[in-house]
Amino acid sequence: MTDVRALAPTADTSVGGPESPAGPAAPTGPAGAGRGERAAGLVGVGLVAGGICSQQFGAAVAASLFPRVGALGVVSLRLAVSALVLLLVCRPAVRGYGRADWAVVAGFGVALAGMNTLIYQAIDRVPLGTAVTLEVLGPLTLSVVTARGPGRWLWAGLALAGVALLGRGGFGELNAAGAGCALGAGALWAAYILLSARAGSRFPRVDGLALAMACGALLSLPLGVAGAGGALLDPATLALGGAVALLSSVLPYTLELLSLRRLAPAAFSVLMSLSPAVAALAGYLVLHQGLALPEVAAIALVVAASAGAVRTATAPGTRRRARRRTGSRSPSRTG
Repeated sequence: MTDVRALAPTADTSVGGPESPAGPAAPTGPAGAGRGERAAGLVGVGLVAGGICSQQFGAAVAASLFPRVGALGVVSLRLAVSALVLLLVCRPAVRGYGRADWAVVAGFGVALAGMNTLIYQAIDRVPLGTAVTLEVLGPLTLSVVTARGPGRWLWAGLALAGVALLGRGGFGELNAAGAGCALGAGALWAAYILLSARAGSRFPRVDGLALAMACGALLSLPLGVAGAGGALLDPATLALGGAVALLSSVLPYTLELLSLRRLAPAAFSVLMSLSPAVAALAGYLVLHQGLALPEVAAIALVVAASAGAVRTATAPGTRRRARRRTGSRSPSRTG
């Protein structure tokens, strides 16, 4: 999966205003400007919702591939196809960069490969909604740590309450290995967020992401081949793997890039906090994974904690301080 995930900054997407070449045309006059902003906001919300649904339903399709090639095979297929598409579209330059730049790309690729490997291992063991709920604790922890004020402890408490509900019968009953993989994926997601921001400052457009995706594909492919062998070359498997790559990577990344030209980063991140709920719905509809009321309540608590932590971390004062420190606007996410 998330693969994706929610709060991660993207390579070169800044929030576009009326001057943004790809953004909507700015209407003249206060009333026209207000209507234009509202329309752009609604379009942005629709794009984010489409990206979330694409990503989580792509994860559900990936889970249906596990019996064919296993979780490692699915990861290698997804990253390989995604890397191929991004390299063909972006055609990133490979000259003119120093060791520090390539170190960032390598770390970014390791985070991508590890995050996807662990979350697919988790999805193979626990329901999709539960796996994504535990995974999102990584970015949530990052938001709580970077936030200021006593409010952040409220969000941390809500998240802990959600985790306690998920493991109310003991994490052994939930499947300790699956829960551990999801939490590990969350930790790598937080690392991915930080490395994505660094790649965005060193490489133009989404070149850093394309190069990191290629690095992640090279790392995961030997494991996928060792685990699945010739099954990876089955035409039906390749077709489903391509669908997973498009649904879970290419399409959501594109929709998110477009949405960030219409939405503020704070609004974008709050909407992305709905990922665990959409993942639970995808698991129910595609994989027929039902959730009991306590699990539903746990997901709701983590979603609320994620949204609240993001709002706290991106409060106006915090944004002003960040802009004074960096001299730039907040980047968006890819993942």
